[in-house]
Amino acid sequence: MPILPVVLWTDLLLFALIGVAIAAAFYVRGQPHLLAGWRGVAAGGAAMSALTVLTAFVAVGVLDSIHFRAELGGSKGGEHRYAVEVTSLFDVMVSGLRARTEKTYSAPLSAQLFSRESVERADGTQSREFPRLRHGGAHLKDPQSEAGADFAGRVLRGSALALVLWLAVGGFLAAALARRHGVTASEVWRDIWRGDTSVAWRAMLVSAGLLLAVACPVSMLAEAWHVFGTDKVGQDVLYQTLKSIRTALVIGTLTTLVTLPIAVGLGILAGYFGGWVDDVIQYIYTTLNSIPGVLLIAASVLMMQVVIDTHPDWFATSAERADARLLALCLILGVTSWTGLCRLLRGETLKLRELDYVLAARAFGVSQARIMARHILPNLMHIVLISVVMDFSGLVLAEAVLSYVGVGVDPSTISFGTMINSARMELSREPMVWWSLLAAFVFMFLLVLSANLFADAVRDAFDPRMQSLVRPRRAPRPAGAA
Repeated sequence: MPILPVVLWTDLLLFALIGVAIAAAFYVRGQPHLLAGWRGVAAGGAAMSALTVLTAFVAVGVLDSIHFRAELGGSKGGEHRYAVEVTSLFDVMVSGLRARTEKTYSAPLSAQLFSRESVERADGTQSREFPRLRHGGAHLKDPQSEAGADFAGRVLRGSALALVLWLAVGGFLAAALARRHGVTASEVWRDIWRGDTSVAWRAMLVSAGLLLAVACPVSMLAEAWHVFGTDKVGQDVLYQTLKSIRTALVIGTLTTLVTLPIAVGLGILAGYFGGWVDDVIQYIYTTLNSIPGVLLIAASVLMMQVVIDTHPDWFATSAERADARLLALCLILGVTSWTGLCRLLRGETLKLRELDYVLAARAFGVSQARIMARHILPNLMHIVLISVVMDFSGLVLAEAVLSYVGVGVDPSTISFGTMINSARMELSREPMVWWSLLAAFVFMFLLVLSANLFADAVRDAFDPRMQSLVRPRRAPRPAGAA
């Protein structure tokens, strides 16, 4: 079926950021001091477990960032006609969750609506009953008696699939390491499970096994049931939580594209030159810090929304309009959140400019720009790296708070914040609808916890003050080494 590729601004920037990360990985391979730090990160079990979970989230976000418009039924005059709705590759993969909508609320793994309705019986009388769902449990004649056996069968099939996939991943990893080190696969397996490897493969395999043990049974159940129930308009809550991952990743990563140039540039200039340059930059970020952050962001978002509403001809589809607001939110968060990193870099630059090699470069007549680029900036990268990784979780939570108060992403954009905002009213009804809030909380908690654990490992590996506090470890061997 012909499709029309659609490249949103956030898609383009997200893939550009992934490309930069890949290029940085190749650069690190040629820098021994950076490579040593990342080897310390790779040796930590908690860090690699967190990285495994983050990789799963990133995979969902990347698949949800490949957008296109499907072709409509026929062509007119040889010209293809495409749907107005923008679809992603992830939507195609979970088309069952996306298409199976109900009338209104339904509880997790339920075959009935959550509220009673008037139902007309065959004899013409009416009664208040819980109507059957159109899709959830529709394959069963009597869900009350058959649901337990159906749940058990699907969970067993999903667990078997998870075991097969986990063994395949482990076998591929063992074969690759055995070929690399010239040993047998059994020796590699022995070293992995003893934890006697330079990379924490055991922690990664355990984390991957736990992810598969949850994801595969849930996917089997989701083929015929609403695992996390449905919301007010009958949309599957599991689908909404998975779609919220991309929004969280975009907010957490693209904001750094705005924050880093401002913070790094102004921080180095203030610390290196001092004088009136330092006074001006300090005045700017002190003034920004004196304004309440939520009010500043809310005012900026509302002004940007006015611009978007007054220029509807700029956007061909509603997805492009929502994406423009998401990109504007990233820009606003970046412009208002650079002050902390700038202050840290200024203080570190004040110390670095008095070191001997910087003074020697000045004495030899090296230009100021070259000194900042070759001697100051490389020695600040550990602070930049630590700050970027640790700020990710804060930005994810900031989006949830802003969407909760109504100044976050576009209402048509699915995010953790919009789910929590809609759940606010659902908690006050009787009976209470709790599953939307629980699903959003669980997924956001896993994402933020994984990011924080990985950030702690990066800080311990690259912060010189932390390295003196870390107890020396026994040097592990490469997998399969004698």
